[in-house]
Amino acid sequence: MDKFVEEGPKNFILDLSQIDFVDSSGLGALVQLAKKVQSSSGSLQIVTNPRVTQTVKLVRLEQFLSLQTSVDVALENLKKS
Repeated sequence: MDKFVEEGPKNFILDLSQIDFVDSSGLGALVQLAKKVQSSSGSLQIVTNPRVTQTVKLVRLEQFLSLQTSVDVALENLKKS
């Protein structure tokens, strides 16, 4: 993903809706990716399911990681920005 952030588009949608579990290292990777995208003046929309959303909310990162319920909602958010 680092290569894409450096060379590719500024805005990304990461679809994690089929992921059943995210541990602390996964959350750390998402935070690092979000920071890298933001420092490149881009936007990262993360599509999740209720289980992943609950995990992210437990560590209070839901606002920072810009969680979305579907790819369609993420696309609409990107169009607005």
